[in-house]
Amino acid sequence: MPNWSEILKELEDCKRVDALDYVRRKYLKRASEITGRNTIAYYSGFLQKIDNNQLSINDNDKNGFMAVIHKMDRSKGLDLILHTPGGDLAAAESIVDYLKVMFGHNVRAIIPQIAMSAGTMIACSCNPIIMGKQSNLGPIDPQFRGIPASGVLEEFERAIREVKEDPAKIPIWQGIIAKYHPTFIGECEKAVKWSQKIVTQWLSENMFSDTENPTENATRIVTALSDHGETMSHSRHISTADCIKMGLRIVRLEDEQKDQDFQDCILSIHHSYMHTFANSNAVKIIENQNGVAMIQNAVPKPQVVQPLPIQVPNQATPPVLPTPIPKK
Repeated sequence: MPNWSEILKELEDCKRVDALDYVRRKYLKRASEITGRNTIAYYSGFLQKIDNNQLSINDNDKNGFMAVIHKMDRSKGLDLILHTPGGDLAAAESIVDYLKVMFGHNVRAIIPQIAMSAGTMIACSCNPIIMGKQSNLGPIDPQFRGIPASGVLEEFERAIREVKEDPAKIPIWQGIIAKYHPTFIGECEKAVKWSQKIVTQWLSENMFSDTENPTENATRIVTALSDHGETMSHSRHISTADCIKMGLRIVRLEDEQKDQDFQDCILSIHHSYMHTFANSNAVKIIENQNGVAMIQNAVPKPQVVQPLPIQVPNQATPPVLPTPIPKK
């Protein structure tokens, strides 16, 4: 099984100027040759880059998907390789809608390492989700500026409950609740309902469409993924084993294609992207097996050059003359 170091050596031995692109695309093409399906990699460099608003799922990503899907034989279906911290809920919904129009329900999600938050939501629109021993999904509870909407609602409900039981706690909770804008609670409620509604719909229409109770099965999954009290944190990493226990239709990467080639290829793709982000200005790549890609590079922040303080040249100090001794 290729590891990080072996892919690095392959890159170092490659004498091409475009070694990063060449090696990455070689394995993407190989993945499609193994499966007979289209392959699109959606990769964010969030593990290597920080403080860049291009890292998360956003509306500009639609342009990347449009570019890489153009001229594809869509009858072959799609394998979507996801590596993302998540992002905008509306953008994720829009991307899923577009993929459905282009490929119907013939989309598989492949998670080499991490697809969190809105990335998990996109994965839930696919059937099945292919994960390895090292793979993780995450909770789907929406966030507002880093604050979990479900956590806010839990806190508000707790305040109501405790104040009813003991009115003496009103002053304590007044200070806590006052930190939220009057409309913030309502926005949190809407965001939670929105995320739960669309993921329930996606699961029932695709992954569980062939089951006896698709809506019931989908609701159970969505409840588990959005229960902030159970997951404890929006950054919680949900393992492959836990996803299977939850009831998601997971295919283990180690079992897919019944041989080692597919697993080796997917992990080689993953390591190739990790090296690309570590050794270039790229922060996000949307790319297909034919080498068509939209690569977003980091926009360098303008450097503010602080003027040096004006240095006053050292002035020659006049010699200190000896104090004349008065004459007696």
